[in-house]
Amino acid sequence: MKKNANLPALIFMFALLIVWQCIAMGMNAAYILPSPTQVLVRLWELRKPLFTAHLPATMLCTGVGLAISIALGLLLAIVMDASPSAEKMLYPLIVASQTIPTTALAPLFVLWFGYTIWSKVLVTVLITFFPIAMTVFDGFRSAKTDMVDMLKTFGAGKKEIFLKLKIPAALPYFFSALKMAIPMSIIGAAIGEWLGAQAGLGYFSRRMMTQLDGAGVFAPIVLLSVVAMIAVGIVSWLEKKIITWRSSL
Repeated sequence: MKKNANLPALIFMFALLIVWQCIAMGMNAAYILPSPTQVLVRLWELRKPLFTAHLPATMLCTGVGLAISIALGLLLAIVMDASPSAEKMLYPLIVASQTIPTTALAPLFVLWFGYTIWSKVLVTVLITFFPIAMTVFDGFRSAKTDMVDMLKTFGAGKKEIFLKLKIPAALPYFFSALKMAIPMSIIGAAIGEWLGAQAGLGYFSRRMMTQLDGAGVFAPIVLLSVVAMIAVGIVSWLEKKIITWRSSL
């Protein structure tokens, strides 16, 4: 059964690719909608600049932005859990930060930091820290009140309750947030590169668009999707190795 667990997803993906191929062949306009085979061929033709220059630039931006987002999100979640006053003060601001269109702020980041990595990192952090902070905060709040009361009766302080109860309770939430944050961090880096950069897959896709190269536009997008799926798969594997008690429930 385990060997066939991914079979429905593979069949569905294969069916979508066939539909895409048929529609693209029917349109016969590769500059608007290239077929999957045309995208793969173009990806192979552009493999040198994509893999040696643009993919490393995007992954560096994604990695730095994701690391900052994890640190910031965890810090905000811990502070809000520790202090109801901090929760009332920070929660609305965190939510409000997600109402600002990223495409409106990204050009400002470029003006402030130029075409350096930090303009793209800020876009990534702005998109990514929110699900980490909110999800981990919900994880802390999921710790059962009766368990907290029981630990208090045994003389446990806030530090012991946090380490022995709240962190284990929040771990599944953290991994769920991380699986959401990884694709979002890649999207954030690509958006930042699209609006202002000298290298990166987002920049490369925009450059191909100016040349009306539809397959060239899709090639870095496909590469980004594959990288995101691999990264999420690694996180899922780590989750199963670390949260061993979930499989026993």
